[in-house]
Amino acid sequence: MKPSLVLKMGQQLTMTPQLQQAIRLLQLSTLDLQQEIQEALDSNPMLEREEDGDDFDSSDPMAEAADRPGEAGSEKSTAQESTYEEASHSAESLEDGDWGERIPSELPVDTAWEDIYQTSASSLPSNDDDEWDFTTRTSSGISLQSHLLWQLNLAPMSDTDRLIATTLIDCINDQGYLEESLEEIVDSFDPELEIELDEVEVVLRRIQQFEPAGIGARDLRECLLLQLRQLPERTPWLNEAQRLVSEYLDVLGSRDYSLLMRRMKIKEDELRQVIELIQSLNPRPGSQIEASEPEYVVPDVIVRKHNDRWLVELNQEAMPRLRVNAQYAGFVKRADSSADNTFMRNQLQEARWFIKSLLSRNETLMKVATQIVEHQRAFLEHGDEAMKPLVLHDIAEAVGMHESTISRVTTQKYMHTPRGIYELKYFFSSHVSTAEGGECSSTAIRAIIKKLVAAENQKKPLSDSKIAGLLEAQGIQVARRTVAKYRESLGIAPSSERKRLL
Repeated sequence: MKPSLVLKMGQQLTMTPQLQQAIRLLQLSTLDLQQEIQEALDSNPMLEREEDGDDFDSSDPMAEAADRPGEAGSEKSTAQESTYEEASHSAESLEDGDWGERIPSELPVDTAWEDIYQTSASSLPSNDDDEWDFTTRTSSGISLQSHLLWQLNLAPMSDTDRLIATTLIDCINDQGYLEESLEEIVDSFDPELEIELDEVEVVLRRIQQFEPAGIGARDLRECLLLQLRQLPERTPWLNEAQRLVSEYLDVLGSRDYSLLMRRMKIKEDELRQVIELIQSLNPRPGSQIEASEPEYVVPDVIVRKHNDRWLVELNQEAMPRLRVNAQYAGFVKRADSSADNTFMRNQLQEARWFIKSLLSRNETLMKVATQIVEHQRAFLEHGDEAMKPLVLHDIAEAVGMHESTISRVTTQKYMHTPRGIYELKYFFSSHVSTAEGGECSSTAIRAIIKKLVAAENQKKPLSDSKIAGLLEAQGIQVARRTVAKYRESLGIAPSSERKRLL
């Protein structure tokens, strides 16, 4: 083959750094975005945050995007073009001497010491603050082992017993159960210590007296018995509950109540009270000690009803507003090619890109959230049972964007509604055909199943086939396997495990 020149025409998408930055900011959650903004403020002197009380230019696109609410169903006007370039050009025309005014040696003082230096007493409650809680501001999560070791330090015992107790505590899992057998624990000690099995059992009994009740048990039966033994002796049906747990726990697990009444020789009402006492116990006592810190959700969008209209607006507290520092921008000189001027020019350009990326993110989030509210008006009015089917393609077609963009916008973004805080992904669900030829959302079907189970006869709980029949009577065609899948996603046990005594 001879080499030849061929002229072709084609389209190619180039991922510029600006586009990559916009896509990356688009998929960040609120907390991650705040961290990203803080890093940009720390690294770029041209960026500054608007503080409360600052005179912010009304033409600032970031301010408009944060302040402009949207009405569901109406077309949204796009934000105005960024005016930072004009501000920076006007700043460039300032003479260097304007920034070099001499500062007087003495300045008037209009602040107090407490306004600048916050003392530790400033965080303490006032006399009329009844809702202040010290633990909510100072406490941190602790592990179960730390909680048990704290109690161990208060218990008098010998050095050998303390060594055994520490080893036993290390073998207790997060649920509060002893994972290793006592024989394995004895074998783990140094033979020179001559620790016997009886010593380990005695120390284990002392640990089982720690809080929370039932800690250090080797199985469910021992866990429940430990909790029953710590109840007052005058507790009604205490002896019967201890007997049931000791001898007939397997029968109780199979829910064969007739067999239980015959073997324990008690009536149905008495058995019900015994079971209620057992159900008041905690089968996982270690779960009461939470080691992880609580995770907070900051909503990105706020939805509220005003004059019979649903309004959508960005959460201003979660969307910090930025601007270019006009003073620093004025130091940039067009004709200067020095290293310092080149650095400032690059920083100024990066600041503009970052602000435009934030503006694009806010505008996209507003468009998507507004369309979601428009599609799910019935949910906001009536609840989960009125949820309509919705997929990413529907929103992408409405706002004129790609489905991948909608997926990024709705990931880890939350909407605050009068019914609670929901992730934007929550409003998307598949559909099931109805008898009338319409569609029903899978979220609505889950809500109906949950409502049917809550209203069922606990002596004769509804099976999956029965629930499918009730849904079909309402015009919703759902197979039994689909009902089972929805029930499991709701955390609802099968009918054989939901059976109760009335």
